[in-house]
Amino acid sequence: MVPPEATPRSSPSSALTGNLPFAEWTEVLGSERLTGAQLDRLTHHVYILEMNGDSFRLKQSRRKRNPNA
Repeated sequence: MVPPEATPRSSPSSALTGNLPFAEWTEVLGSERLTGAQLDRLTHHVYILEMNGDSFRLKQSRRKRNPNA
């Protein structure tokens, strides 16, 4: 019997963030085939969290520039 800590699913978690929707990745990577292959690998057995709204860093930057607003 293989201990649970030895299975591939027990590897450390990773987080990947970006500001482009998947549909626009082809513009960056240049090849529809390459983009499809990369997205297939990246999205296998993952949770995708799509966040919409203002950026926290942008809000902080605006507050620093204009603290009275």
